[in-house]
Amino acid sequence: MGNNKLIGIVLLVVGIVLLYFGYQSSQSVGGQITESLTGRFTDETMWYLIGGAASAAAGAFLTFIKK
Repeated sequence: MGNNKLIGIVLLVVGIVLLYFGYQSSQSVGGQITESLTGRFTDETMWYLIGGAASAAAGAFLTFIKK
């Protein structure tokens, strides 16, 4: 297993964990109240979701696509 594939797996796992935390944060009572009042998620929740999506996408690319 090459270094790129190992880095890809780590990025993929980190991305999935960040997406999980972002989802949990968006479903919390405070997150729901903020979303209903402002119409958007909190900044912390958005960073979890954006960072998780970017990390998971980069990890998937390095793991499954790039040779």
